[in-house]
Amino acid sequence: MTGPTARRIAVDGGEGADGADGVELAAYQWGASTAPPVVLVHGYPDTSAVWRPVAERLADRFHVTAFDVRGAGASHRPKGLRAYRMSRLEADLEAVLDAVSPDRPVHLVGHDWGSIHSWESVTGTRLAGRIASFTSISGPCLDHVGHLIRARLRPRHPDLPKLLRQAARSWYIAYFHFPLLPALTWRALGHRWRAFLTGSQGVPGHTPYPAPTLARDAVSGTALYRANMLPHLLRPRDRPTTVPVQLIIPTRDFCVTPVLSYGVEHWTRQIQRRPIDAGHWVQLSHPEEVASRIAEFAHRIEEGSRRSHPDHTPHPI
Repeated sequence: MTGPTARRIAVDGGEGADGADGVELAAYQWGASTAPPVVLVHGYPDTSAVWRPVAERLADRFHVTAFDVRGAGASHRPKGLRAYRMSRLEADLEAVLDAVSPDRPVHLVGHDWGSIHSWESVTGTRLAGRIASFTSISGPCLDHVGHLIRARLRPRHPDLPKLLRQAARSWYIAYFHFPLLPALTWRALGHRWRAFLTGSQGVPGHTPYPAPTLARDAVSGTALYRANMLPHLLRPRDRPTTVPVQLIIPTRDFCVTPVLSYGVEHWTRQIQRRPIDAGHWVQLSHPEEVASRIAEFAHRIEEGSRRSHPDHTPHPI
């Protein structure tokens, strides 16, 4: 398997113009450009390298793109919380789609924060018609979670114990809101991250992760939490979608428990749940299973699109 092709993608526009601020993103591509497009979006504190085992398994059937989100890896690291708001992240995804698949909807896949901010595009209007399907892994829509909390966080609700256990596991979100402490912690303990993943998450030691930029990525990425968590959880919007959604649910995820996916059916027209007996970094510990489920879902959507448009000449797979 040859390595990916690297490229730079500019997010055009001046400060405040449609959420863009001139950031450049580092992107990596596998597979033939004529194949169905798949875009992989990583989470925190990762880089696109977290997707490489999955991308390599999809490359014979899809045109795969993974990119370092702003603040991570080889992409630009803008300053200030405004630079990490959802509108900026959505502008980044739009720039990636314009660069790698301007004329064909993509199969979008997000993990952790990559899934959280992908939901913004999946449930919004800015990229309407640009996303053929969405596979979400361990990253709920923050607005959906806000509605979930309002509906279930009351005495004697059967889901209340699960919500409280999830809240306890999310202690780090509050910690990331403190000044200086997260940066000091990551700089002191970041060198132990690989041992943590291999020792408790089932991640093989030979995977191309974490990136050498881990500590800087982790420090920059705390802005994602501080810029977005409270506004969306405290004032949730109604965020329905017509995009077909697949939820891959790692059943041993210590960060994001299944309760955060409860009620998603209310916001979607097509959804399927696919549990995997794995931890949070399932794309590293079980790349074959994850790639298989992404491929199955994308092919089903592609077949449905061809049946709906019989005069359309399909791209070769």
